[in-house]
Amino acid sequence: MPIGCSKAVTSPQQQTNSLPSINLLNTSFLEHFANLKNPRIERSKEHLLKDIRWIAILAVLSGADGWVAIEAYGNAKYEWLKSFLELPNGIPSHDRFSRVFARIEPQQFQECFLSWVNAIFGELELNVIAIDGKTMKQSYDRNDQQKALHIVTAWSSFHQLVLEQKKLAKNSTKLTGISE
Repeated sequence: MPIGCSKAVTSPQQQTNSLPSINLLNTSFLEHFANLKNPRIERSKEHLLKDIRWIAILAVLSGADGWVAIEAYGNAKYEWLKSFLELPNGIPSHDRFSRVFARIEPQQFQECFLSWVNAIFGELELNVIAIDGKTMKQSYDRNDQQKALHIVTAWSSFHQLVLEQKKLAKNSTKLTGISE
């Protein structure tokens, strides 16, 4: 829990009872990602797409910042992941994660993911969303005369989770990004 947070500390039993079960999340996940097209050809489907997506999302939510870290997360949590994923050929390699996500249509993935997150947060009764705008350090390019990259982030402080992160258009302001 972050310093300065005024939420009362609850026991692990209370926390478990207040969160949706992994089976409910898995069912919801499958429903919201059902329309995401599998970009792979039949002979390269060694791992299930739902397993790859689940591991990647859980790893990133846990702080993984690259494909190698996602693979490491999967290997470290293998027994737990096996309790709700099929994993017919174990944990995919970092190269497999990279290749699959490189072929997935980003807009379609974003729509599925946001639909799933919105459904979860509806059940969790989210209270506070923090909005923050940042200018990315060293993103200004003098040679190409490109302006610095500006990002707006919506953050759930109660769940310690980024709900959405959006790059601002060239001529927009933070307020425009927040309203979007």
